[in-house]
Amino acid sequence: MFSVLILTLNEERNLPSCLASCAGCDDLVVLDSGSTDCTETIARAAGARVFTRPFDNFAGQRNHAQTQIPFRHPWVFHLDADELLTPALLDECNARLRVAPESIDGFYVAPQMLWNGRWIPHCTDYPAYQARLVRAPRFRFIEVGHGQREAPDMRMAFLRENYRHELANDGDVAWLAKHRRYALKEAAAQLVCDEAHPWSHLWARDPMVRRRALKQFSYRLPCRPAARFLYQYGLRGGFLDGRAGWHYCRLLARYERFVQDALRQLRRNR
Repeated sequence: MFSVLILTLNEERNLPSCLASCAGCDDLVVLDSGSTDCTETIARAAGARVFTRPFDNFAGQRNHAQTQIPFRHPWVFHLDADELLTPALLDECNARLRVAPESIDGFYVAPQMLWNGRWIPHCTDYPAYQARLVRAPRFRFIEVGHGQREAPDMRMAFLRENYRHELANDGDVAWLAKHRRYALKEAAAQLVCDEAHPWSHLWARDPMVRRRALKQFSYRLPCRPAARFLYQYGLRGGFLDGRAGWHYCRLLARYERFVQDALRQLRRNR
C-alpha cells in the first residue's frame, strides 16, 4: 500500500473527483495552502487528513510533506487536485512496491493530459514523465520554473500506467490567469540559466535529458510563441489531436508570450 498526497488551494470543484479516484487507498492526505472555499470540508468528509502550509513553491510544498507529515506508508503518490489515479495505475503501484528494491527512491509516471475529456497526447509531448510515486522521507524535489523535478541524486525507475490530468476544468480564463503567474516563475528560473550551454545534451541517449535540453535551448529562439505553436501543432503532431489539440496549442503560444514578456521585463530590471 501507499499514501496519497494532494496539494490544494480553493479546489472545491476538482477535489471530489480526485479523492474518488483514490478509492482503495487507506491514507489520503491534503496539504492545503489556505483555501477560502469548501476544500477542507470536502477533504475531511472523504476521510482525508488535512494539513495547512503557506505556499512557497511546488518543490517546497512536496518536500515539507515528505519530511513533516507522518504518512502511514513509506511510499507516497503525489497528486494535484485536477489529477486522477486510475485502477490500472493503482494496481501497478501496489504490485511494483511489493518488490521495489531499497535502492530505488522513486518512480516516474507519465500523465495522460486531457482537454475537456479528450486525450491530447501529441501536443502534450506524451510521455512527459514526472516523479510522482516516491519514498518518504528521503525523496527530495527541486523547483524548476513553475514546477518541480527530482533532485539529481534520486534513483528512479519507471511505471507503465498513467495518471490523468484534466487541463480544461476551470476554463480558458482561469488557465491563462494561472499560466501568467507560472510565466513569471519560469522567466525568473531562466535568468539563472542564461549562461548555461546545454548543447551537448541535445543528442543525449536519454529522451528525458534531450527534452529538457531542447526546452532550455528554445529560450534562445526568436519568435518563441510562434515557434512553440509550430513545434507542438506541427512537428509534435498536435493536429492529430483534433480541435482540442488546435485550441491547446494556441493557448501554449499565448503562454510563451507571457514568458517572453516576463523575461524582457526582468532583464530590463537587472
